Amino acid sequence: MSVFNGLEPILVWKYFNEILSIPRPSKREEKITKYLKEFAEKHKLEFEKDNCGNVVIKKQGVGNNNRKNAIVLQSHMDMVCEKNSDSVHDFYNDSILPIVKDGWVMAQGTTLGADDGIGMAMQLAILASDNIEHPPLECLFTVDEETGLTGAFGLSTKLLSGRKLINLDSEDEGEVYIGCAGGKDTVITMFYDKEVCDKNSISFNVNVRGLKGGHSGDDINKGRGNSIKILNSFLLDVLRKISLQISVFNGGNLRNAIPREANAIVTIQECDKEQFYKIVSEYQKTIRDKLGNREPNVSISITETKLPEFRMEKNSQQKLLNSINSCPNGVIKMSEEIPELVETSTNLASIKFNADNIIEIVTSQRSSVESEKEGICNVVFNVFSQNGANVNHTDGYPGWKPNTDSELLKLGERCYENLYGVKPKVKAIHAGLECGLFLEKYPDMDMISIGPTIKGVHSPDERLNIESVLKCWEFLLEILKRV
Repeated sequence: MSVFNGLEPILVWKYFNEILSIPRPSKREEKITKYLKEFAEKHKLEFEKDNCGNVVIKKQGVGNNNRKNAIVLQSHMDMVCEKNSDSVHDFYNDSILPIVKDGWVMAQGTTLGADDGIGMAMQLAILASDNIEHPPLECLFTVDEETGLTGAFGLSTKLLSGRKLINLDSEDEGEVYIGCAGGKDTVITMFYDKEVCDKNSISFNVNVRGLKGGHSGDDINKGRGNSIKILNSFLLDVLRKISLQISVFNGGNLRNAIPREANAIVTIQECDKEQFYKIVSEYQKTIRDKLGNREPNVSISITETKLPEFRMEKNSQQKLLNSINSCPNGVIKMSEEIPELVETSTNLASIKFNADNIIEIVTSQRSSVESEKEGICNVVFNVFSQNGANVNHTDGYPGWKPNTDSELLKLGERCYENLYGVKPKVKAIHAGLECGLFLEKYPDMDMISIGPTIKGVHSPDERLNIESVLKCWEFLLEILKRV
């Protein structure tokens, strides 16, 4: 029996439940693609896939709208795969296990994948129904939105005929989005020297845990802790008082998620052990006081561990710690045109110690102003290059410039007000959406983005509001009826 039994709309929850059973990490969408193909065949619908792996399923109009031009509904197939450190979930093989609690749906220790599984479910519910009035539909499902926007970059210019598109990847019901930030990643490679550990030293595993994490665009202005910055600050604090050397420093996972956890293996002198424990206790209080109610569960813990064979040479270590300390993180500038909108930000996303004395660091920059995006990318470049690192930028993706004269926006405002008696909020979002890239492929495309309320996106705290799914569904059907 599904945990979604009794929830409305029945068809949406049916397909969402099926989607949760299918592993769909970014760049590994073959299983969900197979599912979509079988769905189209079952319902005798046209199925097409472009060279990039994007899928479109087409359906003739139903009711009075049958002869109108097609409208495009769009979501992405992949999901962010984040889990708690104690979870044994295998995102490549296991189903997501949903829980319904207090009006929300969440998963057991992992991301839920409502981003953007619930958008997919709404598309499939409309395609499967014979009782919903709508114009001809082109339901577009893109690949690899979360780690590279690969599907949007490679979208065939011949795949779509419709020139009105509703993106179903927003995360606040009652809001209509008409713009988003552009982004670019800055990837750093540092080479370091190492030395054999002193046999008279002792080793500890240092862990930073309990942070909320979240979406590096949508949550970047909420003052949440960055595990990498916290651990780095702690190590610098220790070095002001006693000798310490790093053997391993790992933190974060995905470029578009605020890092929740980080750990380091460090060595100290036996004689400094008591003082080290004291420094940990003091710093734990310091970081909790600093973050307050924003991060009530943050913790720094240490466990004595087996002495590693090697550790970083001190000069290499200082360059690494100085670089991370100087690297900007968080909101850089707020928009002067749209209240409460972050204009420019940067996220120190991950650090990994790899083989062959290589450290890989990934940062992500976003801005709705192209020159500001390039500016913060250059700041990050300078911080690390001055410490001898190799720094490279990805190609990035464009923003989506708001169009307040959009016909689809005006229709959406009327439909929402007819349904609920109030106008929806019209916004731009600091997170990246695929719409900016769609405009490059189809310059005359009229677009809006809507979706139900999802909190904790890109973290194991991801949760989907049940009531908002029904309201978003009703809103979408009203637009399709009147478009």
